[in-house]
Amino acid sequence: MSFIEVDFTSALLHAWQGELDFGQLINYANELQANGETPLAAVLYQTWLRRNQSPHNHLVCFNLGTVLFNLGDFPGAKEIYVQAIQLAPLFVQPRFNLGLTYERLGQVEDAIVEWRWIDDNVGPNIAEYRQILLLALNNLGRILETRKQYAGALDYLARSLAINPNQPDVIHHWVYLREKQCAWPIYGPISGINSELMRQSTSALAMLSLSDDPEQQLTAARNYVKNKINSNVPKLAPVKAYGHQKIRIGYCSSDFCLHPVAMLTAELFELHDRKNFEIYGYCWTQQGHSPLRQRIIDAMDYFERIDTISDEVAARLIREQEIDILVDLQGQTLGARANLMAYRPAPIQITYLGLPATTGLPSIDYVISDRFLIPEEYAHYYSEKPLYMPDVYQVSDRRRQCASIPSRENCHLPVEGFVFCSFNNSHKYTPEVFSIWMNILRRVPGSVLWLLADNPWVEINLINEAKTCGIDPNRLIFASRVEPEHYLARFAVADLFLDSFPFNAGTTANDALWMGLPVLTRSGRSFASRMAGSLLTAAGLPELITYNLRDYEDKAVALAQSPESCLQLREHLQNIRNSGVLFDTPRFVDNLERHFKRLIAELS
Repeated sequence: MSFIEVDFTSALLHAWQGELDFGQLINYANELQANGETPLAAVLYQTWLRRNQSPHNHLVCFNLGTVLFNLGDFPGAKEIYVQAIQLAPLFVQPRFNLGLTYERLGQVEDAIVEWRWIDDNVGPNIAEYRQILLLALNNLGRILETRKQYAGALDYLARSLAINPNQPDVIHHWVYLREKQCAWPIYGPISGINSELMRQSTSALAMLSLSDDPEQQLTAARNYVKNKINSNVPKLAPVKAYGHQKIRIGYCSSDFCLHPVAMLTAELFELHDRKNFEIYGYCWTQQGHSPLRQRIIDAMDYFERIDTISDEVAARLIREQEIDILVDLQGQTLGARANLMAYRPAPIQITYLGLPATTGLPSIDYVISDRFLIPEEYAHYYSEKPLYMPDVYQVSDRRRQCASIPSRENCHLPVEGFVFCSFNNSHKYTPEVFSIWMNILRRVPGSVLWLLADNPWVEINLINEAKTCGIDPNRLIFASRVEPEHYLARFAVADLFLDSFPFNAGTTANDALWMGLPVLTRSGRSFASRMAGSLLTAAGLPELITYNLRDYEDKAVALAQSPESCLQLREHLQNIRNSGVLFDTPRFVDNLERHFKRLIAELS
């Protein structure tokens, strides 16, 4: 007969009477938790603390705090962790846990205070506390990264790696932080970490800016799956189709907000044929409300918030709603819930737009593509089967709003001279392409390069790179972030968009072409390096696709020296906007639905 059946009341009574020693208390509480009676362990700890005074009270407070945290009682956990620290101010463990509790309560500044206390008071040479110090440094890096305080985040992670270099997750974030700041070379030196470990630890997303090799990207994706995905979970969906009168399509994402994926897909959701399809949205978005978000919610027949439930519970919900085709719009990007897909809640699972590369996920069957984006000779580098669209892989939103076109002066641009621009996120910039951009400026007197001011460290680093290349840094113009309609209007002011490589513009290239701005790209072998080329192919502008940096540079210079050519390109894009396939969203939706119908028919 177990302790729970015969001894809990007796243990509680002894705790009340002060007759239960510390060792017995811990043993009883551990047995309760091992048998799934965690609330009873909390009651036992609380009773003991009220009726006993001993040198171990701070340890009991710590244990109780952990129990309450695991039960989701974050206010209670906070109170008892504070009590533990009051009893033993140098007790390190509750300070770290208190930081986690503050974060769960939304009190992030208080969390930072606790973790910084550990950083200030715990030395790396104290073996007992080394792991807690590492966790504190890593959490500080994580929080500062989410706040775009990249330099501080990088510093914390570098110090963590100096203590223990063998932290693949930390290396992954360290690499991505360097990309975001244009801190070149990206694989900078850290003692104890060789270049191979850095490459093995690089995330699938960060690898897009570092390599045009689709095999390397597949390896990075599979490393993620190996290290992060629990494949040993029950598969929920049936093998055969459900046989619904209307095919049920589910779209899942954390980016149903002011995000490039949402900006592209809003009209797709609106235009689905409701006679033959029902559209479900599964959302774990953390951002606040916006007109775009409301538009997406209104476009769904059913919209489910799944941010407060586990991957398994979310997967079972999708299975209960008998979704025929589940489209993941996330991939291995920030906020991904790839473990949800591992449960296979739908018979057919597709990846689209979120990650411009293979996901490596065995639970994903197809990737929406076109034959320029993923040529058939490269298809074996993808864990998914390409679902080829006849015109272009990327959907467009014809309802996007544009503000009044600003003047050059309002954009802090010179009144005269050719304006090159590249409004890609800074993590897409590479030293090789930036060097070409500086060559272009050198060869086109009076020209400027208009860039996105993603963060202050990018500006500093790029200005220094320009000086190293012998280019006046005043020829770099940095634009601050603005609302989408004002951002869109900027494209009408520039003369030529210079694409990045190997990570092309995606939504940004779509916006530029929509606004009639020619985009010059360099295409390679990988998905990410062929996105802009796919759009230009659909736009009937193959002359703006180059395949090496020398041709890319020469083409940019030639266009800058031929204003009439740029004008002709703008006129062509205006015609494409009105009558071409690139922005024909009803045609895109119809073609996609044909694929969906065929896939369901093949399962029946």
